[in-house]
Amino acid sequence: MAPPSDPARPRRSGTSMLRVLLPIAVLILVAVAVGSWLQFTERQVIDTVHTVGSTARDRVDVEAAVQRVDASARELSLRVRVTPRGAFGEEDGSAPVAGLSLQTSAQTLGDLEFKAHERITPKDLQVAVTDGSISDYPFDSYETDLEFWAQLGGKDVPVRLLFSNNDTLFTASATPTASRDEAGLAVKVSRSGSLLAFAAFMMIVMWALAASVLLGAWYLTTHRQGLPWPALGWMAATLFALSAFRNNAPGSPPIGCVLDWFAFLWAETIIALCLITVVVTGIHSALQADDTPRT
Repeated sequence: MAPPSDPARPRRSGTSMLRVLLPIAVLILVAVAVGSWLQFTERQVIDTVHTVGSTARDRVDVEAAVQRVDASARELSLRVRVTPRGAFGEEDGSAPVAGLSLQTSAQTLGDLEFKAHERITPKDLQVAVTDGSISDYPFDSYETDLEFWAQLGGKDVPVRLLFSNNDTLFTASATPTASRDEAGLAVKVSRSGSLLAFAAFMMIVMWALAASVLLGAWYLTTHRQGLPWPALGWMAATLFALSAFRNNAPGSPPIGCVLDWFAFLWAETIIALCLITVVVTGIHSALQADDTPRT
């Protein structure tokens, strides 16, 4: 009589799933923690207000905030809010006691004039930037000078400048350049950390897709698979999808920037050559198969 067989051991599906899910959970937590820290530090940079100029009780405050940096036009849009303080203003600084003239630096396109006893509203100014090129995207940076001095009733008055940045695609740093009654800053704007991270991610994805297509083409040509239409469709779709992916880069960079020369143009070239090679090799293999006599 044959001995009874041992019952089948139960599979440890729960333990196996736990070994897979636990590292994934830890990876997610680490990624969220790092992302939260990076977002917090970038938010601190954006919320930074650079202050320069007079601290006298009777002065004119100029709050200048960057709304948008147009790298292709080489200018930035500045929203200016003027507030006369102390004896220079009335109704809590909403109107000047006399005609107020606010003059700016040569890079700023236009000066500001405010009539006496009339409510002051925010004004938008265009400021030219220099020392940078958008072809360096995403590593481009630009510089400009901001200077303000004021006259109230035809007399020079002290000015305090409060500069901030509201463009999330750029970070701004400022260095004081003037003193006494003038308020001036040397401003440098460069791409934000989140944009740099996204651009780096895009370049990695482009090279990864190109490498995937290259490996697929190598397998198809070495194993003489003929004309595999699903594979050809995948390669062609990758070729055009990569172009759409590149056009979604934040900041609308022009063709020929660093992003293109580091990844996009090469990835497109590799994918196109792989597609052509697979088609030519597949047609050659198919013709040889047709010419082979059947027994």
